[in-house]
Amino acid sequence: MANKKIIMSVTASAAIASAIFAAEEAEAASHKVKSGDSLWKIAQQYGTSVSELRSINNLSSDLIFPNQVIQTTKSSSSTGSSSSTNTNTSTNKSTTYTVKRGDTLSGIASKHGISLSNLMKWNNLNTTLIYPGNKLVVSKNGSSTGNSGSSSSSGNSSSSSSVYTVKSGDTLSRIAARHGVTVSNLKKWNNLSSDLILIGQKLSIGSSSNGSSGSNSGGSSNNAPATDVSYNVDKLISTAKSMSGVKYVWGGSTPSGFDCSGFIYYVYKQAGMDLPRTSAAGYFDRSFYVNTPQVGDLVFFEGTYKSGISHMGVYLGNNQFIHAGTSNGVQITSLDNSYWKKHFDSFKRFY
Repeated sequence: MANKKIIMSVTASAAIASAIFAAEEAEAASHKVKSGDSLWKIAQQYGTSVSELRSINNLSSDLIFPNQVIQTTKSSSSTGSSSSTNTNTSTNKSTTYTVKRGDTLSGIASKHGISLSNLMKWNNLNTTLIYPGNKLVVSKNGSSTGNSGSSSSSGNSSSSSSVYTVKSGDTLSRIAARHGVTVSNLKKWNNLSSDLILIGQKLSIGSSSNGSSGSNSGGSSNNAPATDVSYNVDKLISTAKSMSGVKYVWGGSTPSGFDCSGFIYYVYKQAGMDLPRTSAAGYFDRSFYVNTPQVGDLVFFEGTYKSGISHMGVYLGNNQFIHAGTSNGVQITSLDNSYWKKHFDSFKRFY
């Protein structure tokens, strides 16, 4: 009998140990990139190779970003069970969502009826850059979604006004029509000097004593240069303006001719920033959104000659930007220009 008890005790201990090991294995199947991480460092940490990490994560280069989730092992039964919650997994405390290809933070926030700011706060994000496989908390204790719903949609923030969060595809005229108000009133309530609005921007619908707070995340710009950057903004702007009139050359990145991304590469390099030569879409992925653009920030446009991000320039303040255009080469243009307003995507800043 004593032997039986010992055998049962050993068996139970083994089962518990194997369960703990399996849990640790599942947890170790992915790694959230921290500042200072590199693929080589992560590979060393998990006893694998850089080429294996690139293969598992479908990476075409060694470039990784903070908060990116890197899979460190190929999917197996243990990882499968841990990722079986890949759409919406409820726990007694929170609900998580696994990012899929094509997702955006604003789209995920809209899908789950929460505000972009809450989504970023719950997940400790300081940028809207996300990657397939990232797991995001999309609700907290049930009550949080209720709170965020009232602040992020067109509903009930007060008796005299409400707050609306701008979504992809929105325009001031469309928002005004949806809420039965005029564009001029929308601009007045939110202290907007132009029709330019940004995804995630909060707009007050109706006048109230705190109406101006709804627009403080964007809509107007700061004509002072950005100060928390690693390059010389004054040098950036003076170099950019000195290139005015240089002809457009596809693939060009020298004063003998620029395309839009080649122009960015050249002027930022002259201003002291070492960055690779890539496309407008490539620079889009290396930058973060800013709600209130400052002189020296990036301006991105989509759908100009192809779908997606296709053109970019440098913001000069006063709603103007400088860029290498196909028609006139390097030139200064207003964001109120009907063509560029139609194709405007966002203001961003290099990491």
